[in-house]
Amino acid sequence: MGKVTGFMEVRKKERTYLDIDSRITNYNEFVVPLSENETKKQASRCMDCGVPYCHSGCPVNNQIPDWNDLVYTGKWKEALNNLHSTNNFPEFTGRICPAPCEAACTLNLYEESVSIKTIECSIIDTGYKNGWIVPVIAEKKIEKTVAIIGSGPAGMACAQQLARGGYNVTVFEKNEKIGGLLRYGIPDFKMEKHLIDRREDQMSKEGVNFKTGVNVGKDISIDEIRNQYDAVVLAGGSEYPRDLPVKGRELDGVHFAMDFLPQQNRRVSNENNTFKKEISAKNKNVIVIGGGDTGSDCIGTSIRQGARSVTQLEIMPIPPEQEDKDLTWPNWPLKLRTSSSQEEGALRDFSVMTESIDGENGTVTSINCVKVNDKMKPIKNSQFKLKADLVLLAMGFIHPTHKGMIEDLGVEKDPRGNVLANTSDYKTSIDNVFSAGDMRRGQSLVVWAIREGRQCASSVDLFLSGERNLPL
Repeated sequence: MGKVTGFMEVRKKERTYLDIDSRITNYNEFVVPLSENETKKQASRCMDCGVPYCHSGCPVNNQIPDWNDLVYTGKWKEALNNLHSTNNFPEFTGRICPAPCEAACTLNLYEESVSIKTIECSIIDTGYKNGWIVPVIAEKKIEKTVAIIGSGPAGMACAQQLARGGYNVTVFEKNEKIGGLLRYGIPDFKMEKHLIDRREDQMSKEGVNFKTGVNVGKDISIDEIRNQYDAVVLAGGSEYPRDLPVKGRELDGVHFAMDFLPQQNRRVSNENNTFKKEISAKNKNVIVIGGGDTGSDCIGTSIRQGARSVTQLEIMPIPPEQEDKDLTWPNWPLKLRTSSSQEEGALRDFSVMTESIDGENGTVTSINCVKVNDKMKPIKNSQFKLKADLVLLAMGFIHPTHKGMIEDLGVEKDPRGNVLANTSDYKTSIDNVFSAGDMRRGQSLVVWAIREGRQCASSVDLFLSGERNLPL
């Protein structure tokens, strides 16, 4: 696909960033897109590789060579239609997906991969710019009702697919606005929230009814919903965070990342800011415990709030700077990556365990750490202390919140505490109840949530109509 000799003639080029000094003064996106002509040139690098492993590398199975060729030949609207056939929300994945498709790219075996994520984002942004993205109204209505609990990417994808299939769909969201972690967990500088708002507008016009500020299991019982709807989809995400059970954990100034990040997102969007406890990094020495994406989001937010210093600690050893592609390709490799937030001024340390937290007058002042070996065992005489005014725990999520809806429903759970359902039909142990996204699979990527939401919608369609009319 693309130009036959393109990969030999054109070097890989990615979007750039605004300079650090200017971007950390606000919470706006700071990625500088490629020009239309340059994007076409990048699309020309897609090889006629015979077996496009990028298909399987992408959780939603995007037809990447096809839309690369369409971009290269200037058929942007056709490229958009192709992209939307597998991915409901490319504007989300084009900004925040880690792009496992690029790791699986055949060109990545011996050169640099095709700039798939950059091209994807360019397609969807071009579509919006030209007014090509409009509501898709079902040709005929089906007199069946579906309730979807949770409005993150899994719930949104499931809702949109079912509404386009003609079903009466209602989405319940406990927060004031839809989006789940897309809205409240991911900072605006990575993805501005008007992107969610315009999809909400489109979906509302397609027939989706959004009920925000409704906590199922608290404001309304799950039994009431089951009695009112023909099918129910649990898509509430994985929200129970991994804690740090050490001395001093209770000190003021030690918080979960998801107590910290949503506050700033709500400030940016001018939402209700009546927080039980205001959390700010301004003029503070910030310690972020956890080396993943959430930890990086804490870094970027802390820097923008005016932190005095930011240090990120990771218990795992430092990964290699470059993977052995002969061993890892086409799978996602473990290698050292540096996020845009980490580039903005954070110190990073690996193989570090937090032993305890010190404080004065009930407030954190420092943390006590120790280096660990590859078996996670403390190394003798390697203890050290770090000054800390704010400690943010970004160590991932264990499972969905059980108290409330899940306990009341009595649905079976897997050994990890997630709602038990397989990927062949997404059915739970309870008749007419399905589950998709992080609530089912555990903490994962937005692109996996979109895939599961789409597939779950297809299974709900089969359950209610006896036919599978929606794509997997």
